[in-house]
Amino acid sequence: MADKNVFITVDGLKKLEEELETLKTVRRKEVAERIKQALAFGDISENSEYDEAKNEQAQLEERIVKLENMLRNAKVIDDDDIKTDVVTIGSKVLLKDLEYDEEIEYTIVGSAEVDPYVGKISNESPVGKSLIGGKIGDIVEVHVPDGIIKYEILKINK
Repeated sequence: MADKNVFITVDGLKKLEEELETLKTVRRKEVAERIKQALAFGDISENSEYDEAKNEQAQLEERIVKLENMLRNAKVIDDDDIKTDVVTIGSKVLLKDLEYDEEIEYTIVGSAEVDPYVGKISNESPVGKSLIGGKIGDIVEVHVPDGIIKYEILKINK
């Protein structure tokens, strides 16, 4: 089964590469040292420190593999690929919530860069899917568990 493309901005790519480098160089050594210290306690059959360190090692290696796969399948969205006449991945979109008459801004990113606390939403999320392809002045309907949210696209930036 082929891995799907991971859409990512240049900044997002740098962050993933930095995280991978830190995990491989710093965190691996730290976890190996914890395992070594736990082994010094003796019998590993009843050694909770050893078990915790081995679990941490497994989680670390799992994250490394995930990051490597993401980077291998990365499709980098360059600033030149981001349009201002239509919403695409990388677009910063100013919306008006028509029910509450409030403005909200989202940046549409690939799933690897999602951070809702700073307004970065996935192109695969309900809002992201609804916005992709939209133009200034469009009214988009987002189907959510509580019903439908309507937004008007006010502005599209890079």
